Amino acid sequence: MADSQLFCVAEERSGHCAVVDGNFLYVWGGYVSIEDNEVYLPNDEIWTYDIDSGLWTMHLMEGELPTSMSGSCGACINGKLYVFGGYDDKGYSNRLYFVNLRTRDGTYIWEKITNFEGQPPTPRDKLSCWVYKDRLIYFGGYGCRRHNELQDCFDVHDASWVRLPELFIAQTGFCMREEQIFWGWHNDVHIFDTKTQSWLQPEIKGGVPPQPRAAHTCAVLGNKGYIFGGRVLQTRMNDLHYLNLDTWTWSGRIPVNGENPKHRSWHTLTPIADDTLFLFGGLSADNVPLSDGWIHNVITNCWKQLTHLPKTKPRLWHTACLGKENEIMVFGGSKDDLLSLDTGHCNDLLIFQTQPYSLLRLCLDCIGKNAIILESQISLLPPKLLQQVLKKITFWTAANHREEQRAQKEETENKYQWISGN
Repeated sequence: MADSQLFCVAEERSGHCAVVDGNFLYVWGGYVSIEDNEVYLPNDEIWTYDIDSGLWTMHLMEGELPTSMSGSCGACINGKLYVFGGYDDKGYSNRLYFVNLRTRDGTYIWEKITNFEGQPPTPRDKLSCWVYKDRLIYFGGYGCRRHNELQDCFDVHDASWVRLPELFIAQTGFCMREEQIFWGWHNDVHIFDTKTQSWLQPEIKGGVPPQPRAAHTCAVLGNKGYIFGGRVLQTRMNDLHYLNLDTWTWSGRIPVNGENPKHRSWHTLTPIADDTLFLFGGLSADNVPLSDGWIHNVITNCWKQLTHLPKTKPRLWHTACLGKENEIMVFGGSKDDLLSLDTGHCNDLLIFQTQPYSLLRLCLDCIGKNAIILESQISLLPPKLLQQVLKKITFWTAANHREEQRAQKEETENKYQWISGN
């Protein structure tokens, strides 16, 4: 197999879903811009990234396929990827699908959840969710509601009259009726219980809820669901709240000691320890793509900016997942302001180390980077350790190959820009 095939990478994209289960990162959906057109990634493809070997593989999917979408909310419970909501060519969705990632024969089959109890959230995208006690707990997002669905948890952005089909009572057939539809931001909370296959909306017992928003981010620490930032109207925020997922009480805006991260949307927030959150990237209030990373300690309520992160790798509408050794794996997203220049979609995987690696990991990396020098000794290793070493050799071979390809691409683009400018 040619290196270009063996070391292939999932396509560039933003607004996709990604989860980690076991030794693999799974990526589905999203969109990319081609000649000023938004093109959704194929709905029958899921990409897997082997965390040990660094190899990407594309798998075709079967079953009740979701439509190709962006802005969906993906989460993993017990080896199943659940995807809710999103935006496609026909508008906003409130459909829920799942696929078993722990397939024995390599076949990934989508199932649409239709036999459920309760009422799902209204159609929306750019929402987030917390996973707690085998339940998916959704918050916020941007979407649409009918007039009779308007509540305090909805901040209206726009409204228009649309023609909707209505079933005749007296005879078979359809007529058209007009109804006012409202678009805007939500701050409601909805639960899907994966064990009972039921939707419910919890009664919030107290506290001040966050302002309605979309393109925010959520993370769980213990029994608290944290939310940071996001956008409503033309305002981006940098407030931090949590919802107690047992008592259903809001914290109100959490006072922060010291410096705050910038206001932003389309960022990520990832738990990296029992009391620590990692914030990365997004789009600032003045529409600048961000590459900064921050650590928040929920005990001291302090933010600390990480100064060692590369400044040349801004990302927004990306995904960030926690690896096996507490490294953050950031995939996809855009390096440009999507609202004005929608051309900078990425497919490189950024890995941020948040704590020292284990001694075994450091040794494996050392051998993988120096495989040529150690070639005569590697075969003498015990079988189990040899298998780990061979995967790590593949990892660093793939990483070096991709870096060479990226450098060549950048050199070609720079030459083209110089020729065009002259």
